Amino acid sequence: MDEREELLKALTEAHGVPGYEAEVRSLIRSYLAPLGTIEQDKMGSLICRQDGPAGGPRVLVAGHMDEIGFMVRYITKDGYLKFVQLGGWWDQVLLGHRVIVKTRQGDRVGIIGAKPIHLLPPDERKKVVEKRDMVIDIGASSAEEVAQAGVRVGDPIVPDAGFEILASGVTYLSKAFDDRVGCALMVEAMQHFAEAPHPNTLYGVATVQEEVGLRGAKTSAAVVNPDVAIILESDIAGDVPGIKPEESDVKLGQGPSLVVYDGRMIPNIPLRDLVMDTAEEIGVSLQLSAIEGGGTDGGAIHLHDIGVPTVTMAVAARHIHSHGAIIHRADYDGALQLLTALIAKLDAETVAGLTA
Repeated sequence: MDEREELLKALTEAHGVPGYEAEVRSLIRSYLAPLGTIEQDKMGSLICRQDGPAGGPRVLVAGHMDEIGFMVRYITKDGYLKFVQLGGWWDQVLLGHRVIVKTRQGDRVGIIGAKPIHLLPPDERKKVVEKRDMVIDIGASSAEEVAQAGVRVGDPIVPDAGFEILASGVTYLSKAFDDRVGCALMVEAMQHFAEAPHPNTLYGVATVQEEVGLRGAKTSAAVVNPDVAIILESDIAGDVPGIKPEESDVKLGQGPSLVVYDGRMIPNIPLRDLVMDTAEEIGVSLQLSAIEGGGTDGGAIHLHDIGVPTVTMAVAARHIHSHGAIIHRADYDGALQLLTALIAKLDAETVAGLTA
């Protein structure tokens, strides 16, 4: 693996569901510590500041560190765990998958199960099993055994899935690309500008609890008080069977995407156009994406104070919000190239012009 792949592997394999981001936060802190001044808001979001010229605009670059997962909500007398989802899960992708319960005594591996098909009447076999009818089995036979294993109500649960380089050599499979891919881009941008000049004060932010309501975005924006914001995300790849081009025309390997609309934010139009013009200038292929059924941290950040010009750039992923998603290296590389070129343009005059 090269350094970029090692970074993606480390970030995606780290554990950190909403509200329980300590492990991944510690990892990201280790990458950011040599690069600038570190702060942490009281929700747990990390903020790394790199000073530029005095009076330069405050540029916030954010990716969220939390991943979708679960939490133990009840333990049955027979030793099964009932769970609540943290972030959006589709019932059909859950059954049969391994998970890790994070306990005070260490990690406990389990599997998501339900009543086996052999015992279902024919009319029920074609129905989707709902989460409320699923359990997590850690191999216990009683609530007492579960307690002995250190499992308690309130313990977080993460998907058990690792990072893999696929046969093509340029596509990667892992959990948590949403949004560790954004965190990786933020880290690499901060590494770049630790050595390169920038006409602004740059804030690299890893937010918490995006998947449960953009919570860390709100509190970290209060710390930074940004003049402009760039949100780094994973996008929904449309090159999956069953997706119509009008639903998503974003494809793996065709470049990073620019989100022109989502359910929580319409981007600042001059900033959107600056991204598009910059991509054309530097020869990065840019895909345009409209996401009707979701939102990003930009939904909270663009409403901070009297408003913040905000845009969302992304790397497309297949099979998002499941135990494993797939991204393409070319899309990541193009996103980083575009991101650093954009940040370098955000001087006081340019940022003032975004709201003129």
